[in-house]
Amino acid sequence: MLKSLYSGVSGMKGFQTKLDVIGNNVANVNTVGFKKGRVVFQDLLNQTLSGGTTANNQRGGINPQQVGLGSKIATIDTIHTPGSPMTTNVGTDLAIDGDAFFVVSPDGDDTNTFLTKAGNFTLDGQGRLVDSNGNFVLGVVANGVAMPIKIATDEVAGKKFTSYSIDSDGYINVVDEDGKIGKLAYDGSKYFLNNPNQAGYDETKNLSIATSVVQNPAGLKKVGNSLFEVTGNAGTNDFGRIKDNAGGEIYSGVLEMSNVDLTEEFTEMIIAQRGFQANARTITTSDSILEEIVNLKR
Repeated sequence: MLKSLYSGVSGMKGFQTKLDVIGNNVANVNTVGFKKGRVVFQDLLNQTLSGGTTANNQRGGINPQQVGLGSKIATIDTIHTPGSPMTTNVGTDLAIDGDAFFVVSPDGDDTNTFLTKAGNFTLDGQGRLVDSNGNFVLGVVANGVAMPIKIATDEVAGKKFTSYSIDSDGYINVVDEDGKIGKLAYDGSKYFLNNPNQAGYDETKNLSIATSVVQNPAGLKKVGNSLFEVTGNAGTNDFGRIKDNAGGEIYSGVLEMSNVDLTEEFTEMIIAQRGFQANARTITTSDSILEEIVNLKR
């Protein structure tokens, strides 16, 4: 059998997967926090017809003669370049200018967490900051303890919060019904307004939005719903305040959109389509040659 038949099949399979990845990228062109995929190919085994020889004083060297046996997919990378920012002027819409990810949890603690760049958060009926799937957006205090962020009332003074804002370091600035201004804080059991002008002010209790920086973002695993799961190849998971892990800055009223470039994707789609067609033509040509060989007996 002609090796080109199998080489053509391997090429068609590879370009089919490439088209699948491109289709997913295009489908998520407007998905908040989406990171595009990229397919990289590599060749398969090579059959050596004759090996190379070393040059000497009597004879020159000869290059090896090899016939390739097709291609395969080397990697399907997730590209973590920044997406375009979109201004929404919604206070709970957040974007990170930097390498950090937001940390969310379905349980409200740091034992079962996911990372995300999708900062389209809202407050639930109890005033807790959640994502679009109902996962709790985690906050963190100075000792690294994680908890949900609840922006409802000063549970120590019994005063409701009337307004709030989130600064570039992820701290939540709140105003209560008496007009007092301070940072949202957590003392281990209750949320309260921490006023720097009052006695007993403790900066270590100030609550800020938890972030995480990993050494190898490409090692994160997509689990759907714009969430990533930390794998062993992602490296160290530096969890904490964004100013401590050097993860960048947080912007309020802004969302990070998809990093998909339609111009690039449609160009790659044309290349993948033509590559698929070329490999299909290789198979039909090989089939014609085999037909001629079979007809030799007639």
